[in-house]
Amino acid sequence: MDIDEYLKGILCQILDSYKILAELDDTTNGLDIIKKETSKINGLLQVINNKLNEKKYQSDHLVILRKLSKYYITTYDYSREIEYVLEIYGNDPNRIKNLRILIINSLNDRRMIEKIQNILNEI
Repeated sequence: MDIDEYLKGILCQILDSYKILAELDDTTNGLDIIKKETSKINGLLQVINNKLNEKKYQSDHLVILRKLSKYYITTYDYSREIEYVLEIYGNDPNRIKNLRILIINSLNDRRMIEKIQNILNEI
């Protein structure tokens, strides 16, 4: 399996998780899903970063993916906020909604989701 096919599966999973977050209801049950999907996205971005850190992957779309994944991993971590909302405000739909929107906005920082979709269309 070449690197593009490998990444295609990972990128599809990231976009699936993003879609789940975007369409989610702001309920206590939704908070558990937010936790699961953000952990999944972070893990997948870490896999991309680790895999593309090797010098042999220098094509434009791979370099873009590596930079985006590294930026997101180092800039955004919502695990503490999610736990905090779960413990204290788990029944407050407004807090859950604000957290979900914050996460969605972070995934759109530097147009990451748009770039992932474009790269997925290219490969």
